[in-house]
Amino acid sequence: MQVIIINGEEIFLEWHVDEDNNIKPISVDQPVITINGKFPGPLVTATTNDNIHVNVFNDMNKYHVLITVWNGSNKGTTRRQDGVSEPTVRSSPAGGAFGPIRIDNRAVIQPPFAEPEGDFDLLIGDWYDNSFKNHSMLLVETEGSYTNQITLNSLDVHVGQSYSVLVTADQDAADYYIVATAKMANSTQLKTLEVVGVLHYENSNKPAVGPIPNGPDPFDVNFSISQARSIRWNLTTGAARPNPQGSFNVSNVTLSQTFLLQNSLNYKNGKINYAINNVSYATPKTPLKLADYYLNGTGIYELDKFPVNGSLPEAVYGTFVVSGEHKGWLEIVFKNELQVMDSWHLDGFGFFVVGYGFGNWTPESRDTYNLYDPVVRSTVQVYPKGWTAVYVYLDNPGMWNLRSQKLKNWFLGQELYIRVHDNDPNPQKEHTPPKNLLYCGSVQAPPSAPPPSPEPVPVPGPVASVPPPPAVPASTTTTKTQW
Repeated sequence: MQVIIINGEEIFLEWHVDEDNNIKPISVDQPVITINGKFPGPLVTATTNDNIHVNVFNDMNKYHVLITVWNGSNKGTTRRQDGVSEPTVRSSPAGGAFGPIRIDNRAVIQPPFAEPEGDFDLLIGDWYDNSFKNHSMLLVETEGSYTNQITLNSLDVHVGQSYSVLVTADQDAADYYIVATAKMANSTQLKTLEVVGVLHYENSNKPAVGPIPNGPDPFDVNFSISQARSIRWNLTTGAARPNPQGSFNVSNVTLSQTFLLQNSLNYKNGKINYAINNVSYATPKTPLKLADYYLNGTGIYELDKFPVNGSLPEAVYGTFVVSGEHKGWLEIVFKNELQVMDSWHLDGFGFFVVGYGFGNWTPESRDTYNLYDPVVRSTVQVYPKGWTAVYVYLDNPGMWNLRSQKLKNWFLGQELYIRVHDNDPNPQKEHTPPKNLLYCGSVQAPPSAPPPSPEPVPVPGPVASVPPPPAVPASTTTTKTQW
């Protein structure tokens, strides 16, 4: 068997994160957080298997905590690094500090569509419906997975999600509106939550005119869930690997674990908190990966202390860490008891979105699952008073964050960690901590090694005496010897 080792490029970036009070992207006096002076931040372009090295400098005076996370990237041997394509600042009144990351296929893997004339990144926040006036969109990809290609007039994009669509410039040369409208918003709110851009044809001299196109009914959840169910995996093409995506399927897997995770909004000690199964996450002073690597969690968290198949009778605060079986199939059912949309993200993995539903989930709900071609992604929506089910194969050891992608929910406690442990210490599976690792909390830096002792200076020995020349007989010819 021939083994081919694929090595990527080494990409080095430097980000300076700062606050700017002059940009005003929504025409109000609200500061934004910039990366290298830009809002949104600079585009990061890479290819599968590349290694990206980013030095992040927090140049802000007000906000001392900077959390950098990368949505959708499976960080194979650097799992100590959290894995949203933007640095985020928790509990900050400033918005922004996000930017796009574009990961291209390796040359040996051709996408299932012709090379487009150009690539444009549209970044939005919250749950929006997107449309292009007089143009349709051909959906081709979501979060690293190629989809069955479907033509859409509008596309729901939920918090934390990403899609690739192809738009054909087949209309008369002119400018056309690109519209993003909020969902679950009334007519008064829509006036302030509508974002308009322009699709400009190169030879156009006609500005965009006419009324802004309307999207679907913002409260039509059935429209949205029908569209979500229509987004299926393309089984015949490769993505990160040359193998057809259909080589990796869930049609006959055996589940090792099932988590039933319900969100909730609670009031405890006069404070609002969000929770999972009535556990609102309490962040320890020692990062979990440090605690796991050096202390086996002792004194920082108690593994499997909180339930994953039901809620506690009342809300508590706790460091919620659960066991995930290495190389096992995990079923997660996200239950949304609130009247608003929710969105969930799991670091380190893509999961198969097998089902959506309303009301109470039961084991019989599995009869409605799509196990033939469920799309693989890392962020999924959960509809009000509904549930969403996913399957995930836990082949990536690490300490992985599972959270609501809604920043308020996340900051106020709607998160937990799944510890996927592999007993094999092989550094090829996970690199050992780097020499410049920052220690904190209960894990302190080991003492520095003492400096090496100086080499002893050799002491010169006594000088050997030179013997006198032997006596020469008179009859012998004398030869003078120089000593």
